[in-house]
Amino acid sequence: MSDIKKEVLAANEKYASDFGDKANLPMPPGRGFAILTCMDARLDPAKYAGLAEGDAHVIRNAGGRASDDAIRSLVISHKLLGTNEWFVIHHTDCGMETFTDEIMRDLLASSLDTATIDENGWRDTGEGPGSHEGDFIDWLTIRDQAESVKADVQRIKSHPLVPDGIPVHGCIYDCKTGRLVEVAG
Repeated sequence: MSDIKKEVLAANEKYASDFGDKANLPMPPGRGFAILTCMDARLDPAKYAGLAEGDAHVIRNAGGRASDDAIRSLVISHKLLGTNEWFVIHHTDCGMETFTDEIMRDLLASSLDTATIDENGWRDTGEGPGSHEGDFIDWLTIRDQAESVKADVQRIKSHPLVPDGIPVHGCIYDCKTGRLVEVAG
């Protein structure tokens, strides 16, 4: 068993030993909202948004982008679990700003091993084979954080499965200060 797996299972054992009445939390989020944010490990939505278990749905992906799957989750969150307000939260210093679709596709075509980045950009240090399946994926990279937040908020608001009237707020989390900065639509 890997050291990481041991650490995770030990942490879970400790958590479960003091689980208390959390088994009685209802499925719908108690505060009635959802957050779409980035998977970046530096972001802790529970802390930056003041959440406790059971408060809100938190949907995470690379960049916190309004992908089809993120919208699927938001629609389920509203339709079946009653959320009526949503936040799109991107962040400063996001890895999604460091590459383009073309770079990602080229890296994957060369090798499936982890790439490295230095002052000259991304490079593949692995050995093939790679795959061209990445050519068919929109990687939803980011050039400008404010513009990507605006685009994602607009995509969600205009989606045919999202009812009118659900407020969708856009913010950027500042990794240097911990503050949420609203992005005007």
